[in-house]
Amino acid sequence: MIHVEDLSKAFLDYQRGWVHAVRGVSFACRPGEIFGLLGPNGAGKTTTLRILSTVLRPTGGRAVVAGYDVVQHPQQVRRHIGYMSASTGIYDRMTAWELVEYFGRLYGMDRGTLRARMESIFDWLKMDDFRDTLCSKLSTGMKQKVSIARTVVHDPPVLIFDEPTSGLDVLVQRSVVQKILELRDMGKTILFSTHSMHEVSKLCQKVAIIHRGVLQASGTPGELLERFGQPDLEELFFALVERADREAEASGSGALAR
Repeated sequence: MIHVEDLSKAFLDYQRGWVHAVRGVSFACRPGEIFGLLGPNGAGKTTTLRILSTVLRPTGGRAVVAGYDVVQHPQQVRRHIGYMSASTGIYDRMTAWELVEYFGRLYGMDRGTLRARMESIFDWLKMDDFRDTLCSKLSTGMKQKVSIARTVVHDPPVLIFDEPTSGLDVLVQRSVVQKILELRDMGKTILFSTHSMHEVSKLCQKVAIIHRGVLQASGTPGELLERFGQPDLEELFFALVERADREAEASGSGALAR
């Protein structure tokens, strides 16, 4: 459902020239699977997700999402994905219900279908108690639920989450993780970006570790631990990041990612 082949993205910096944010990234994610994109801040995770959601255009390589090429058929890709950005804002002057309804109408849903879908989602996410509350008055956890609701309102087959639990307290984190697992059980294809080892071990059937814009390794957690002789994901993560840093220093490469 998501197929990425040799994906690259470079940005022109007038002081440093072309800076490579993503270089030669390849992976695949299937329906009913959560694929974890794991990396430190600035590793290239968000750039990759923005390309897959058609926010950015790749410099090279190819990406196909839900059967559509992200460059050749961006409108079709957008119809078949739900993208939850790490920096997504909430419109303070709308209620929770109004905001989700607004996004459903942007997707062209008719009123009857949209209302039935929203009733189901608000019940599923336990949002009925604050459905008529202005978003400016919602807690951080409530706002995160609103973000999830508007991401899934059009029932897309592919979901892309960019660090959806960042900055949340442990109780809200647990709730968000549980909802993502439930979406997987519904057969959704889920790409999940994080730097949390705990979330990867709990959620992901496959994982790719990215650093300096380059995919350092990918596979199931068990396969990766065996291949690199590490006792757990945290140690594997640090080992691969440190190896990449040493190689970059040895080659004099200072490539930056986002």
